[in-house]
Amino acid sequence: MGKITKALQKAAEDRLDRLDKITRIQEHEQVIVRKMKDSKVDARLITYFDPKSVVAEQYKVLTTNLMNTNRGKPPRTISITSSIHAEGKTVTALNLAVTMAQATHKPRILLIDADMRKGQLGKYLGVGFHKGLSEYLSDKAELNDIVFNIDIDHLSFISAGAIPANPAELLASQKMKDLLLRLRSEYEFILIDTPPIIPVTDPVIIGTQVEGVIMVVQAGRTQRGMVKRAMELLDQGHTNLVGHVLTGIEYFVPQYIYRYL
Repeated sequence: MGKITKALQKAAEDRLDRLDKITRIQEHEQVIVRKMKDSKVDARLITYFDPKSVVAEQYKVLTTNLMNTNRGKPPRTISITSSIHAEGKTVTALNLAVTMAQATHKPRILLIDADMRKGQLGKYLGVGFHKGLSEYLSDKAELNDIVFNIDIDHLSFISAGAIPANPAELLASQKMKDLLLRLRSEYEFILIDTPPIIPVTDPVIIGTQVEGVIMVVQAGRTQRGMVKRAMELLDQGHTNLVGHVLTGIEYFVPQYIYRYL
């Protein structure tokens, strides 16, 4: 009985510690978002330039499907990854984030570039290099120094920052876990763009910290074996793969549908 009592006591103490940590995080001041001027957004951000286009409508379908997962209780923290590089995961993450921010109830959305090896978020947004996630996790910047937005309402960004010597270790750190916990109190949905799964362990590390993972697959390029191996790695990490996005598809849109859109 003594061992059981000690085990119950330790479990209770651990729970109190977690509750105390959450309370301390929630007591932080609200995150200040800096407005970036003179951004030169990439043309591939179609939901930004032409939100009524056929392609933009597909991102709305993706958003609707995502919102309907888990019986209408979708994951609030979601990572976007792929098997290999250049499958369109960053473009997908950006367009999905913009589409979610354009929803009727205007949710607050945050997109984090957690690819601290080859981050492209700043490039696609046309804002150039500035401090980001790597600086924050390395204690070289405060949170208010790295969160920014452009002229998209209800959508904020955190870029990857400078390339660190130990990206995997930084992503696995307690500071990263605490950051996500704090940001959950500020934003309704947090999207995280990560590196591809096959070359590095980073996306699995992040996958264990979020509620859902979306895997991007490029049609006609990504081999079936690569996709299978990537899914095996996610499964070994006990991540929650909520779905796939197929990119690089060309399809015919009937004229009557085109006129309706």
